Amino acid sequence: MKKPEDYFNNGEVYVWKETFAVAKSKKPLPDAVVTIQDKNEITVVIDQEKLEAHKDDLVETDRDWKIITFDMLLPLDMVGWIAKVSDILADEGISILILSAYSTDHVLVKMSDLEKATNKLKSMGCRISEK
Repeated sequence: MKKPEDYFNNGEVYVWKETFAVAKSKKPLPDAVVTIQDKNEITVVIDQEKLEAHKDDLVETDRDWKIITFDMLLPLDMVGWIAKVSDILADEGISILILSAYSTDHVLVKMSDLEKATNKLKSMGCRISEK
């Protein structure tokens, strides 16, 4: 079984062109790229350009996030992948929010940390592009 480190070497990573806001919402929003609804709140990740259309539905908003996607098939039973990504970026003083899909993981970083984050991932062997 591969170790998390094995996925960095020549791993495909892309940064979304859009800039996002992470918001607490009164309801799920159709424009959100991510909606997380738990027992206590609804959190959405939404393109900042679409915030104004939903201003009455938003309770709190944190702007200027970029999504970094690890465009690689990661096995569901892999142990330590997110811990490794988190450690690498934490060593650079970069705060992240984590989103996991079925076979792909994403991290959100503040726009001000994007260059530092992508440079660190490149140094680990990742190929970075923008989509």
